[in-house]
Amino acid sequence: MRLFVIVSSALLLLCAHPAAADAMRCGSRLIREGDTQTAVRDLCGEPSDVQSRSILRRPTYYVGGREYYFGEAMVEVLVEIWTYNFGPYKLMRRVRFVDGLVEEIETLGYGYRAPDAE
Repeated sequence: MRLFVIVSSALLLLCAHPAAADAMRCGSRLIREGDTQTAVRDLCGEPSDVQSRSILRRPTYYVGGREYYFGEAMVEVLVEIWTYNFGPYKLMRRVRFVDGLVEEIETLGYGYRAPDAE
């Protein structure tokens, strides 16, 4: 019986799916992968830091939720990383936008007290 429990537990761990992607709460709304920059700015306000760069990717399209590549040429895609500082008692968040859509949300350490703008 004990062997059955151990084997069953091991099988459950092997079949477990990876955890869902991180999300970010702004007020009572939730920001998730696929949201637009405009939606994030409307719900969370202006970020405390913005970094911009571009990357090269193969052109893709989606059919039935699957990603397909189109051709061998590379296209330039804008990547922006927004950092939100919610203060010293809350965790900071880093939101990565690729081509204007949220691709990744990362939780950072505790925020800091922003100096008052004069």
